[in-house]
Amino acid sequence: MAFVWVPSIPIVAWICMAFRGISGQKATGISAVAGGLAEVYVPFCILLTLGSEIAAIVLLVRCISKGHARRSVVSVFSILWSTVVISLFSLLIWLFYFKIPAMAGR
Repeated sequence: MAFVWVPSIPIVAWICMAFRGISGQKATGISAVAGGLAEVYVPFCILLTLGSEIAAIVLLVRCISKGHARRSVVSVFSILWSTVVISLFSLLIWLFYFKIPAMAGR
C-alpha cells in the first residue's frame, strides 16, 4: 500500500504550491496550468512514480481475497487510485511531449 500512497503525498503538496504560484502571479490559461504541473512532476522523478504505481497494482491484486473483506475493499480502492495516478501521468506526458510542442510549432 505504501507504493500507492507515498507518491501521492509530494504530488499533492507540489500541486498546492504550483497553484499558489499561479494565483500569486495572476497567470491564466493552459500554459499557466501546464507550467505549474511541469514544476510538480520534474523534481519528483516521473519514472519512480510510474514504477511504484505499477508495483502497487501488482502487489495489491495479489492481496484481494474473499476471506478478508476490509482488506479487499482497501486494496480495490488503492488500485483505483493507482490507475488515476497512472492516467494523469499519461495525460501529462502526452501534453508536455506532444501537444504543447505541436502548438508551439504553429
